[in-house]
Amino acid sequence: MTDASFVKAADLAGQVRAGDRRALARAITLIESTKIDHLGEAEALLEALLPHSGNSVRVGISGVPGVGKSTFIERLGLDLVGSGHKVAVLAVDPSSRVSGGSILGDKTRMEELSRRPAAFIRPSPTGGTLGGVARRTREAMLICEAAGFDVVIVETVGVGQSETAVAEMVDIFLLLLLPGGGDELQGIKKGIVELADVVVVNKADGDLAAAAERAAAEYHAALGLLRAPNPNWRPPVLRCSALTGTGIAEVWETVQKHRAVMEANGARAAKRSAQAGAWMWSEVREGLLREFREHPEVSAALAGLEAEVRAGQTPPTAAARRLIRLFLGK
Repeated sequence: MTDASFVKAADLAGQVRAGDRRALARAITLIESTKIDHLGEAEALLEALLPHSGNSVRVGISGVPGVGKSTFIERLGLDLVGSGHKVAVLAVDPSSRVSGGSILGDKTRMEELSRRPAAFIRPSPTGGTLGGVARRTREAMLICEAAGFDVVIVETVGVGQSETAVAEMVDIFLLLLLPGGGDELQGIKKGIVELADVVVVNKADGDLAAAAERAAAEYHAALGLLRAPNPNWRPPVLRCSALTGTGIAEVWETVQKHRAVMEANGARAAKRSAQAGAWMWSEVREGLLREFREHPEVSAALAGLEAEVRAGQTPPTAAARRLIRLFLGK
């Protein structure tokens, strides 16, 4: 990293800490960049901001399609901003595997919240990353914390087998469900349910109010059969209506109660420590894969070997072993 890059990163970090919204957006754009010449500046920026991060409540929110995640987050965010909090929402949009593009529509779906000075909404594409979160969501979270946001909400793509990655970067994981009862729970991956710290049945209003009450009872019974993420916290099942605002305050009270319990028994600090370690190994894997693909001998042999594997001429294990040996110079 050049001295000029360090100076630029330090200047940008100062603007972020001063609450400059444009600087905050530029900082996140920088750490999301895949250009090699941006890596050094991005690392310097994170190093400058890291001592000023970590002071927020990190909330992960997931749920089945149509459950109303964006409406729920906007209602919660408006309540929090109204009570003096600064709220950052990192909303992740799925990227097309064909074009690589994404809709990035969360800001329009949270139109009222996006107009509040104490709120910041950043939609980011997954870029094909597994886990339902963008590749640089962790870094974006730290930058928002350094900018003074004391609540950071990560909205994930939806319920999927790999989406449990969100649990490796938040303090509390909320799973939103529809008032469909036990039949719906059968269609949800067991792993993501086991990671939920709070289950929230949304759309508990109007004609669905009675169905939501029955569903909450069924979900509560089903969760009793699963192992809780933490022995000191039994995941509650709450009901709310993001449309009317009913039950939203109870959800936030539960988030605060969870934080108090986890801080008292040291689980919050231990979790964040483990998350930092997982983050490091994630970077190791991604860095090695990048170096692997850019290796001259691997790059020269990759297309041919992959074609042989696809044609059934070479076993995948043999092709992989050969590529690894080329990478290691054996």
